[in-house]
Amino acid sequence: MNATTQQEAASIATSTLKKQKNSLIAEYAVRNNVKAFIQTLTTIVPYFILFYAAIESLKISYWLSAGLTLILTLFIIRVFVMLHDCGHNCLYINPRENKIAGFIFGVLCGVPQYVWSKHHDYHHATNGNWNKYRGPLAVLSVDQYAELDEKGKKSYANNRNLRLAPMAGFLYFIFNPRFTWMKGSIQFALFFVQQKLANKGKPASEINAEFETNYWSTWQEYRHMAANNVVLLSAWVLAASYFGAIEFFTIYVIALSFAGAIGIVLFTVQHNFEDSYATGDEDWNYFTAALDGTSFLQLPKFLNWFTADIAYHHIHHLSARIPNYNLVPCHEKYQHLFDRVKRISLTEIPHAFKFIIWDNHTNKIISVEQYEAAYGNADLKEEATA
Repeated sequence: MNATTQQEAASIATSTLKKQKNSLIAEYAVRNNVKAFIQTLTTIVPYFILFYAAIESLKISYWLSAGLTLILTLFIIRVFVMLHDCGHNCLYINPRENKIAGFIFGVLCGVPQYVWSKHHDYHHATNGNWNKYRGPLAVLSVDQYAELDEKGKKSYANNRNLRLAPMAGFLYFIFNPRFTWMKGSIQFALFFVQQKLANKGKPASEINAEFETNYWSTWQEYRHMAANNVVLLSAWVLAASYFGAIEFFTIYVIALSFAGAIGIVLFTVQHNFEDSYATGDEDWNYFTAALDGTSFLQLPKFLNWFTADIAYHHIHHLSARIPNYNLVPCHEKYQHLFDRVKRISLTEIPHAFKFIIWDNHTNKIISVEQYEAAYGNADLKEEATA
C-alpha cells in the first residue's frame, strides 16, 4: 500500500470513527457505583493482606516472600490504574466519590492523584501531537537527536533502556513525589521569609500569588501534594515501627519500584511503537491519534484484570469518560472501527520499546537503527565537511 492509499484509508477510518463516536459514548460512558465499589474493595483489601504477608513471610522463607511480593506488585499496578480512572472521574458516578477513592489509591501507590491527573489530562488533550507531549521517556525529535554528539546519543539510548525501568519506577512512585514536594516547600518557605523581611506589611496572600515553582501549578495542587505526603510519610513511620524499618522498606521499595516499572513500560508502548502516529501542531487529528497513535496490548486475561483493561487503550483515548469496566464490551461491539489499531503482544514489548525518536519529518516514531539508516549518512557528511 503506497503512501497516498494509506492516507486515504486513514482518512476514511477517522471519518467513520468520528461519525459513530457519540453513539458509542452514549452507550458505554455509563458509570456504576456498585461495580466501582467492588473494584475498590477487591483492589485495596488484597493490597493490605499481601503487604502484611510479604513482610511477615521474610521470617519464614525469602522465596515465599518473593512470590507474595510479585503478586503484591500486580495489585499495586491495579491500584494505580484505579487512581487513573478516578482522575478521569469515570470510576464512580459522582466527583466526590472519585476524589475520595483517588486520594486513597494515591497514598497506596505514592502518587498524589489530583496533581498526576492534571498532567495526565494534558496527555489526553494532546495525544499524537509530539510537538506538545513527548511521553514518559521525554522523546527527542530527529532534529534534536541529530544535535547530540556521539556520547550524547549513546547516553540518550542507554537512559531509555528497558533494563532501567525499575529505577524509573522507583523515581516515579517513591522518590520524585516526596522530593518535589519537599524541595518546593523549602523554596516557598525561603521566598516567604525573604518577602516578609523586605516588607513586613506585605499580605501573605500577595506573597503566595507571587511565588512561582515548577513543582505545582496551583495551590490546590500543592494542598493535594502535601496531604498525600503527610499521610504517606506517617504510614511509613507506623509501618516501619511495627514491622521493622529494614523489613518494611525492603518489600515496599521492591514492590513499588517494579510496579512503577511495569506501569511506565505499558504506558510507553501504548504510544511508542513502530510507525506510531506522531504529528506536530498543524496536522494533528484527535481521532487519527486514537486509531494510529495508540496501541492495543494483547495481554492474558489475568493481566487485563490487574491492569483494569487499560490495554484497550484505543477506547480509552477515544473517550476517557468510559470506565474501565466498560472498555471490553465497547471494543467487542465496535471492533470494526478499530481494525487499524496496532496490536502488540507481550513478547513484542521489547521491540516496541526501541522506538524512542520522533521523526518530525515523516510524523512517525522511529528507532535509533531507523534513524541511522535514514539520517546517519547525513551526519557523516556534515562531519566530513566540518
